[in-house]
Amino acid sequence: MQHRPEDWILILDFGSQYTQLIARRVREFNVYCEIHPFNKDLDTFSDNPPKGIILSGGPSSVNDEGAPELNTDIFEWDVPVLGICYGLQILAHNIIPGSVEKAERREFGRSDLIIDDQSDLFKNIPQESVVWMSHGDHIQELPSQYEIIGHTDNANVAAVRHTDKPIFGVQFHPEVVHTVYGKQILGNFVSDICELEGNWTAKSFIESTIEEIREKVGDDRVVCGLSGGVDSTVVATLVYEAIGDQLQCIFVDNGLLRKNEFQKVLDIYEDKLHLPVKGIDASEQFLKNLKGVFDPEKKRKIIGNTFIDVFDDAISHDDTFKYLAQGTLYPDVIESVSFKGPSATIKSHHNVGGLPEEMNLDLVEPVRELFKDEVRNVGRELGIPDDFIKRHPFPGPGLGIRVISDVDKSKLDMLREADDIFISELRKQDLYDEVWQALVALLPVQTVGVMGDERTYEFTAALRAVTSVDGMTADWAHLPHPFLSHVSNRIINEVPGINRVVYDVSSKPPSTIEWE
Repeated sequence: MQHRPEDWILILDFGSQYTQLIARRVREFNVYCEIHPFNKDLDTFSDNPPKGIILSGGPSSVNDEGAPELNTDIFEWDVPVLGICYGLQILAHNIIPGSVEKAERREFGRSDLIIDDQSDLFKNIPQESVVWMSHGDHIQELPSQYEIIGHTDNANVAAVRHTDKPIFGVQFHPEVVHTVYGKQILGNFVSDICELEGNWTAKSFIESTIEEIREKVGDDRVVCGLSGGVDSTVVATLVYEAIGDQLQCIFVDNGLLRKNEFQKVLDIYEDKLHLPVKGIDASEQFLKNLKGVFDPEKKRKIIGNTFIDVFDDAISHDDTFKYLAQGTLYPDVIESVSFKGPSATIKSHHNVGGLPEEMNLDLVEPVRELFKDEVRNVGRELGIPDDFIKRHPFPGPGLGIRVISDVDKSKLDMLREADDIFISELRKQDLYDEVWQALVALLPVQTVGVMGDERTYEFTAALRAVTSVDGMTADWAHLPHPFLSHVSNRIINEVPGINRVVYDVSSKPPSTIEWE
């Protein structure tokens, strides 16, 4: 599904690790934007061209063989352009090949920007402020069409403006939080230079999406697999608002859910959201298929394939379904269309490209242009209970990837009890909403302990809690030591089989949030 409004920003990706951050910052002004590879066929947008273009940074040098090139057709739209880092350098290189050279001193980290012109792009920004640099090349010869509007001690050309057209470039990264006035700079570009009012809100998204679902689906039926998480719940609620009982939801108990999770969530679906939902207990089938499997990627594939089998069996008797609704999010879409091809597999995504051809269902993906926090805002606007919306992310494979070894019911039950203690204590101590995600992992490590007068040889549980905005980066949560001590004591005393608790103090990157 495509929710592109008339007023939008196109972000052309040259490979920067920060490209998604650019999109997030633009959307904070209630302006819709999309990320596409630098070599995207621009005819795709001929019916509704963007009102502004941002060129991202990138890891290459513009002088490298095979380096991403600038498609100069963007200038035919005659809309404002902002080049960031590589995006600035490619603007200069496109006019004067060789104008960008390797700098004598590379510039990484914080730097003091001195603004030479405080109009348009730098309106209402102090003449000197901290920005975040990340570059090894610099512009040696600025094309005559451009003038310098900002510099640093190390970079004479830190910001430029075209003398006749609304084309700008900055050597630093305004999208990262370390650039103190970065949000203001992007706001000046989006709101003042591109003259976009910021009408793209959760309410307007819901209205347009409901119309599009109705138009696409017509009188046909839609099936939706619910995971118990925010994304699929928002999708189901959106689709139900659009077509009512033409929707059938399937909620599968895979045996890998949290303590009492299946019944609790099923009650919310039926009693509070009034969704047409069918609950299926397939826990034995999942655990049978997972028996003896240690490799996390194999676990994910087995869990995904088993879900498809159960799901397919649940609807096989009914040939009236034409569409499958699923909760693909924008980060998944971006990763799948990276300009260098999909990035290295860190873990499998179940939503993007995971539909078996033999199911012969077309996709309805109403939130595929949204980030996680935007999905939550849509959920609130739809009236989904706030305590449900605020639930921490929970992986599709569930506790199957939190047992860091082969999976069986005894380990899962052990983990469920430890997890329930951790999460319930976070809620009780008003710490739950302060962290992005909290979990317990059961480690494949058994250690010696003493309980009473007896030696024990039991499992180790690892507590993990992180703070984050969107899960793309995360820091370990600095939970109070008395709290951690209390949780540890409860788990060791109340959960048979666990005699040691550790706390994970690693950040993402380099670690991931989940252990598998």
